[in-house]
Amino acid sequence: MLAEAAAPLGVEVVVSDPTADPPAAPVTRDQIHGGFDDYDAVRDLAERADYLTFEIELTDPDLLERVAAETDTPVHPHPETLRIIEDKLVQKRRLADAGVPVPEFREVDSADDLRAALDDLGYPAMLKARKGGYDGRGNVPVESPDDVDEAFAEIVDAAQGGSHEDPAGVAMVEEMVDFERELAVMGCLGSEQWGEDGEPERDTFPVTETIHREEILRETRSPPEADVGVRERAREVALDVLDVMEGRGVYGIELFQGPDDEILLNEIAPRPHNSGHWTIEGCHSSQFEQHVRAVTGRPLGDTGRRAPTVSANILGDVDERRDATLSGEDTVFERPRAHLHWYGKREVYRLRKMGHIALVGAESEPTDRLLADVRELRDDLTFR
Repeated sequence: MLAEAAAPLGVEVVVSDPTADPPAAPVTRDQIHGGFDDYDAVRDLAERADYLTFEIELTDPDLLERVAAETDTPVHPHPETLRIIEDKLVQKRRLADAGVPVPEFREVDSADDLRAALDDLGYPAMLKARKGGYDGRGNVPVESPDDVDEAFAEIVDAAQGGSHEDPAGVAMVEEMVDFERELAVMGCLGSEQWGEDGEPERDTFPVTETIHREEILRETRSPPEADVGVRERAREVALDVLDVMEGRGVYGIELFQGPDDEILLNEIAPRPHNSGHWTIEGCHSSQFEQHVRAVTGRPLGDTGRRAPTVSANILGDVDERRDATLSGEDTVFERPRAHLHWYGKREVYRLRKMGHIALVGAESEPTDRLLADVRELRDDLTFR
């Protein structure tokens, strides 16, 4: 989707990917076959590119920094931002120190640490792997004292791949927020050339409500049901988050609307994010176009919402990994203002994100009606 947005701007994209035939191949100039920590692949990419960016947090920030220094190819966002983001404990500490509101959290290096932390934070709470977790993987709810030993062992095993090494530095625990709804803001950091008083240009896309089940994003709605005051506070928190980040690009900022409409930061992705996919049809500039503009030093585009827009993720509904063949998509094509996005992944497995549907409403159309319609369209799709 980034390459699709780059092409109209006259920007060609070359990708490095560990798979032999990646989903991006049909829409990119070329592909380099290499892993996220493959020095030769990243060095080759940097030598061919004017700018480097990344779309997954598994990239090694030390490697990016080294290659950037050797080739004079800038990396955006900056590797230092990736260092902050990739470790959830470091991320929370840095943001809390900057005054960004976050849930209460603790570092835990053992089951005894976890038990002591929960004596303070209370039950239930969310135990998280500090690195590598996404789509619910690496998160384990702890409902009672009886769950502590099993939950900690599960997180350590997931983080270490069953190696049973020293668990120190693996986990953190966070209070369970009794939230009204989950929100997301796609924040944008551009070039100092286009900002004010020598500061980077900044902007945000409209606040969006995100709907999760099993800790996996299922749907988004924009505008959200939250009132105008809550949306403005969410935008203010997102701008505060951007002040902590280094380097140009789009940042996915996930938030909780908590008790008394308090806004708390959940997590950050230093890249275009699934919660912002609705912007492709729903805004004057998509999050992907904005990321290309920012990384290449162009002025940021207009982030205004065109019309009420919802999206629904297409997830794998199979029991075992298999070749991906989607059926039922004609119902989406027949629906006015519905847009199917297929990600080109060759294999499907349970709950894997394979694509999404966006549905754009008429001006001032209620998003609850749109949400019901897009769910129906999504539920008509299956993998055969």
